[in-house]
Amino acid sequence: MTQPVRIPSDVDREDRVLAGLTARQLAILTVTGIVLYGGWTLGRAVIPLPVFLIVAVPIGVTAAVLALGRRDGISLDRLLVAAIRQRLQPRHRVAAPEGVRPAPPWLTGQGRSDTGVSPAPLRLPAEGVTEAGVVDLGPEGVAIVAVASTVNFALRTPGEQEALVASFGRYLHSLTAPVQVLVRTERLDLSRQIAELREAAAGLPHPMLETAAREHADYLDQLRRSTDLLRRQVLLVLREPLRALGPADGLGGASPLTALRPRRTQARPAEVPEGARRAAETRLVRRLGEATELLSPAGIVVTPLDAGQATAVLAAACNPDALIPPGAGLAGADDVITIAADTFDDEPTPTTDAADERSQPLMAATSSDLDEWDGSDL
Repeated sequence: MTQPVRIPSDVDREDRVLAGLTARQLAILTVTGIVLYGGWTLGRAVIPLPVFLIVAVPIGVTAAVLALGRRDGISLDRLLVAAIRQRLQPRHRVAAPEGVRPAPPWLTGQGRSDTGVSPAPLRLPAEGVTEAGVVDLGPEGVAIVAVASTVNFALRTPGEQEALVASFGRYLHSLTAPVQVLVRTERLDLSRQIAELREAAAGLPHPMLETAAREHADYLDQLRRSTDLLRRQVLLVLREPLRALGPADGLGGASPLTALRPRRTQARPAEVPEGARRAAETRLVRRLGEATELLSPAGIVVTPLDAGQATAVLAAACNPDALIPPGAGLAGADDVITIAADTFDDEPTPTTDAADERSQPLMAATSSDLDEWDGSDL
C-alpha cells in the first residue's frame, strides 16, 4: 500500500542544495569567497593583513546579506538587480506606438524643450482587447479575466467548510496551466447612487418615504466625505500561450526545457499565425468553462468580463489610485473629440460663452467599450 506524500504549500520555493542554502545562494557566496581568496593570494606579499581585512570584510558581509537576506519573500540580490534595471530604464514614458516625435520648431526655438526629460515609448504587456473580452498579449499569448463571487466561509458549519475546501481543492488539482487569483481593492464612488437616490425621492408615494430617502442620501454623502470607501473584487485570470505545451515529465506539467521557448520566440520575431491564436482562444474558453463548472458546487459564480469591463480593469491596474473611476467616459488616445462632456454628477451642464467653452476639459468623446458599463455588477 502506498504512503501519502506531503507536498509543501509553497510550491515555488527553491530547492535546498547544501546546509539549507539554495544553488543561487551557494553561487553568490562561493564566487565572493573565491574572489577574496584570490585577491589575498595575489596581494599578500605587499598588502598587510589588517588593510586587506578592512576591504574584504565589508565585501563579504555585503555578499552574505544579499545572498541570505529576504524582503517580502524576495531575496535581496534579486531586488538589487531589479533596482539597477529600473534605474537604467527611462523615467518618463509616453503612449506613442508610432515612436516619440521631436518637439515642434516653435517650441525648440524659444529654448523651452531643454528640460532634461527624455521620454521613451510606453510598452504595455497587453496589446488590445477583443470584442469577446480576450486580452491580446502579443507573442506571450492570450488571457481572459473573469470575476468570481465570494463565499462567507466563517459562517458555515465545519462540515460545510470541509466541503468548500474539497471543492476548491478539486479545481486546483485540475489545473494544468497557470491561473492567477487576484484580489483587488479600489475606491468606491457613491456619487452616482446618491444622485439617483435624491432624484427618485421626489417620486415616492408618501412624504415620509421621501424624507427617509433624502436623509439616507445625506448619510451616504457624509460617509463619502468623511471616510475612504473601499470595495474588494476577486478576479480569476487565465492565461494561455499561443502554442500548447504538452506534458513532458509524466506528471501533467511541461518540461523545464520549455522555459527556454519564450526567449527563442523573442529572439526570433515572427508573425503568429491566426490559426494558432484562435486555437489558444479556444483552449482559454474551455478552461474557463471548466473553472465555472468546478467552482459552482462551492457557491462561487465565475462571470467572464466583456471587452468594456476588461478594458476598465486594465486601466485601473495601470492607475490604481485614480480619482476618476475606470468606467467613466474618457476619450481614447485615437478618438476624435466632437461633443461636449457631461458632468459626473448627472447634473445639467450650465450654458457658457465661447471663452468658457474653450476652457472646458477635453473629456468628451467616450470609448464605445466603456459606455454601457459602470462597474456596478462587479
